[in-house]
Amino acid sequence: MIRTTAVPRPVRIGTALLGVACIVTLAGCSGGTTDAAAPAESAAAPAASSTPSASAEASAATGSGSSSTGTYTDGTYEATGQYATPESVETIDVTLTIAGDTVTAVEVTGDPQAAESKRYQSEFIGGIQDEVVGKKLDEISVSKVAGSSLTSGGFNKAVDAIKTEAKA
Repeated sequence: MIRTTAVPRPVRIGTALLGVACIVTLAGCSGGTTDAAAPAESAAAPAASSTPSASAEASAATGSGSSSTGTYTDGTYEATGQYATPESVETIDVTLTIAGDTVTAVEVTGDPQAAESKRYQSEFIGGIQDEVVGKKLDEISVSKVAGSSLTSGGFNKAVDAIKTEAKA
């Protein structure tokens, strides 16, 4: 007797999905190379953008908000982080207030495109303050907050943009 399917169908499907997930994960790690598709993707939707708020600009202009011993200039900074879900590409807006290289306040707002994203973003927003307020900016790198792991990727991209903007 010859067996035509050595592995049950659910195992084959699961393995295929795992393979696709690994490829997507590895593709997200390849930020150092440039190919023909990259300019079109980055022009359509940037991964993260950062702009200091009016209070950060005012602090920098007056000199009252700058930290003389820190790595980052004190102030309030905003950035948008983007991440991919199986259904869509989502964005979150992150506002961080920095004093003495330490995060003193965080605000995250989202505009979810998918119903499941709405739930995860809401849970993430509810739990992020406990994860970052009171920590040094360089120590912030969240992986999973309140059950949401994909939203964390967008948050980390926004924090990276804020770090770049706030460099003293």
